[in-house]
Amino acid sequence: MGHLDHAAFGWLTPVLSYAMACTGAALGLRCTVRALGATGRSRRNWLITAASAIGTGIWTMHFVAMLGFAVSGTDIRYDVPLTVLSLLVAMVVVCAGVFAVGHSRDRTRALLLGGLTTGVGVASMHYLGMAAVRLHGDVSYDPTLVAVSVLIAVVAATAALWAALNIKSPIAVTVASLVMGAAVSSMHYTGMFAVSVHVTPSGAALPGATAMQFIFPLAVGLGSYLFLTSAFVALSPTTGEREASASAQQPVESGAGRRPAPTA
Repeated sequence: MGHLDHAAFGWLTPVLSYAMACTGAALGLRCTVRALGATGRSRRNWLITAASAIGTGIWTMHFVAMLGFAVSGTDIRYDVPLTVLSLLVAMVVVCAGVFAVGHSRDRTRALLLGGLTTGVGVASMHYLGMAAVRLHGDVSYDPTLVAVSVLIAVVAATAALWAALNIKSPIAVTVASLVMGAAVSSMHYTGMFAVSVHVTPSGAALPGATAMQFIFPLAVGLGSYLFLTSAFVALSPTTGEREASASAQQPVESGAGRRPAPTA
């Protein structure tokens, strides 16, 4: 049995992965708030941005945490196509949940259905990412801990969608994103604690890419996307600000269009 280390770099990867999850959650919530105040194409664009932010945050959290995953007695490689597929799964399922809540008239039903779909999808992303791991040995899972991790994912996804519908103020969004980040991290590490590895020593080369060759550059790129998009959203005026600006300019424009009355 190989010894599993979930934090080979100490607290660096758990803390950084938590920060990624919180950033994605905060950005997703802010974008959803903007979407609910918009209509038509603008609402669709904000919902797509929200889904991409939350999905990217969850996936980046998972694989930043995986940078600290090590097993004694074997190297670790990652299957590139499966890893990319796990990212697409995260994006698609979160997008489905966000759009269900953003467009449905029966929001309670949409919340429950969207939370279940998104939670199962997030869990699928996690275990698909684990299926991409290549090492010398056999990987097995504790069924009870797997079930608990899926339950945490569903609850976290439902809470995230509920927050997107009901939380508006920046302070409340910050608190909600911290809680959501903790929930996503808990789901990940619960799933990781379910893992057992029976190492079979071998000198054969493992297929796939190392974490530093593939996971690290991709995680850095997606993390940069989150921070740049956060800056864009922070600088973008809200619907209320645009309406206030338009109403402030209207009297000036109407007054400017008048001609002075002729004098006798």
